[in-house]
Amino acid sequence: MVERQIAWKAQNENAVIGKRHLRIDGVEKATGDAKYSSDINTKGTLFARLVTCPHGHAKIVNLDVEAVKKIKGVKAVHLFKDVGAECRWDGELIAAVAAERPEQADDGVRALKAALKFEVLEHFVDEEDLKSGEAIGRGKDLGTNTKGDVVAAQKAAKAVSTGYYGIHTISHCCLETHGSHCEWTADDAVNVHLSTQNVSGTGGQFAGPLGLDAANVSLTCNYIGGGFGSKFAADEWGLACAKLAKEAGRPVRLMLDRATELKIGGNRPSGFAKVTVCADAEGNITGWESHHWGTSGINGSTIRLNQMPYVFAFDNYKRSATGLSTNCGPQRAWRAPNHPQLCAVSQTAIDDIAAKLGMDSYDVFMKNLAKTPRGDVYAKQMEVGAKLIDWKKKAHLHGKGQKKGGVVSGLGMALHTWGGRAHAGTCTVKIHPDGTVESFSGSQDIGTGTRTVIACTLAETFGLPETAVKVNLGSNKYPRSGPSGGSTTVGGVSGPNRRAGLELLWKIFDLVAAKHNVKADSLTAAGQKILSDGKAVCTWKEAAGLIGPMPIEAQGQGPKSDGLTDQGVAGIQMAEVSVDTETGQVRMNKFIAVQDCGLIICKTQAESQVYGALIMGIAYALTEERIMDNKTGRFINADMENYKLPRIGDIGELVVEMYEPESEYTRGVIGLGEPPVIACGAAISNAVANAIGVRVPVLPMTPKRVLDALNGGAV
Repeated sequence: MVERQIAWKAQNENAVIGKRHLRIDGVEKATGDAKYSSDINTKGTLFARLVTCPHGHAKIVNLDVEAVKKIKGVKAVHLFKDVGAECRWDGELIAAVAAERPEQADDGVRALKAALKFEVLEHFVDEEDLKSGEAIGRGKDLGTNTKGDVVAAQKAAKAVSTGYYGIHTISHCCLETHGSHCEWTADDAVNVHLSTQNVSGTGGQFAGPLGLDAANVSLTCNYIGGGFGSKFAADEWGLACAKLAKEAGRPVRLMLDRATELKIGGNRPSGFAKVTVCADAEGNITGWESHHWGTSGINGSTIRLNQMPYVFAFDNYKRSATGLSTNCGPQRAWRAPNHPQLCAVSQTAIDDIAAKLGMDSYDVFMKNLAKTPRGDVYAKQMEVGAKLIDWKKKAHLHGKGQKKGGVVSGLGMALHTWGGRAHAGTCTVKIHPDGTVESFSGSQDIGTGTRTVIACTLAETFGLPETAVKVNLGSNKYPRSGPSGGSTTVGGVSGPNRRAGLELLWKIFDLVAAKHNVKADSLTAAGQKILSDGKAVCTWKEAAGLIGPMPIEAQGQGPKSDGLTDQGVAGIQMAEVSVDTETGQVRMNKFIAVQDCGLIICKTQAESQVYGALIMGIAYALTEERIMDNKTGRFINADMENYKLPRIGDIGELVVEMYEPESEYTRGVIGLGEPPVIACGAAISNAVANAIGVRVPVLPMTPKRVLDALNGGAV
């Protein structure tokens, strides 16, 4: 028996892993052949529309569905709430109407709205206002903790900087909205096509409420148009879709409309903070004091207390937090939960103490890296980033050396961390007698290229091109896999597939050794051949033919402590911006990201993840926010005209550098999807402050907020 070596090969020995590859599902997506849940339209499918609350806070006093059921084409009505129920935010679901045609469902919605009557109640939506009496009454003290002596540190410091910083709530805005298509195949069995990040886990979420055995829920998600942390659950609208289908005896498709998606599909909570930082003459930060607050909606939590200040652990600190309960839609995980907010309200304060000291913020960040978990890596990444953006040539102190008025430019930086440990999962890998390789997993490809990752993993293992591997996923009937969250998927699927693939490869080696009278431990697979001490013995197909008439298969599991996966990544970002001091317009000139993630399976996809994160970061730094109307309690920009996302011309030049020295590569696979979005807001904010000489304290830095900061007014 060949010695069982699990570990990945050295970087320079790989033929597939770590190289650039096209996504194996790219053609299907580009041509429209890929079918998303929103595309499913089996014979007889009904179309569902939703009725939602139009108030920030109200009680339903009248609701009549009988007239709705008489409207032409309407086949079923589902109530989420009835008379006497309280609606706690704009957009909360009240009813769903399913009809033969979309316009008939719209007719039903209009009729139901006409019959709806509310008692409007008091609301509170101003998450930034911690001073008003109502805010204080709705605030929840989330604790205070201290270390060392902050007061003494401030007294002994060379400089002390006190500032106000904030970042507003942003809403999930998936290209494919939340929703599903449900079709009952028997009284006790249903097929669900769900837009989900959790293929293996959501079937059971349908089963219990519907009174079904979990085995009778067949759940499919072949493709998903984005999730970003918001699509782990069946959700009340998913269950409503199934119930409408059962009532009507017909398949039903229910996808959230754009406004409802923005209001109830989940959001990233806000964060605001008052921060005082002190440092000695060399730029060593000696003390930190902060109070931060924000809202996650009606529950009233905010970003975590124990993660302030973000990444850095200073010797002396005092920190406290307050959660505000607001009549707003609920939070959901949003790409690196809590981390972007923490970074935005803490690493801006570090940049400000550098300005107070009259030092380059690059030098102050570098000076304090010993107080971070991976300071040596950050230092090397900063050096790489500085060269890419030409920091030393372009750098200046905040607002210094700039012309008065007109367009000014500046540089800013920030850094981040993330876990990215592989989730628990299983897969089945099968080799057919003709050499065909298949993988089966109840995972999902949320747009990050999971199919390609699996194909590359097995292709490297068997010495094949990635196009020779058929990847099957997206069904809860396949072996269980974890949900795609926390940047855990690449490790969660590559590890099990590698383990299963090696088990099968060792079986092939034993067969080849017996057939060709060579030692099994001399065999390797490369170039679609089986080699003995580097010399070809047979082709891959000939080797596979030795297994007999039936395929062989193995199950892979993970994670395990065998070096295939790891956790903990670091990254730095540097932004160069131009600011028009007359209009307040901020333009991105250049954005640098230097990022590590351990072993890279496919370099093209790894870089793509970082590019996408940078664009999302530019969005929340400059334009994207949920705007609540204090008077009505409504989410007033819940549409694609006023919920401002960047366009191509807003992005500037993006430069992605994957940091992969041998020491990083051999750590194993670590998740990448979330960390590159974290530092964007702080880096861009620091660049704007460097350009104009004053802090625009609250993100996004809209033209009005920039002009207010320049004029010394309220922001």
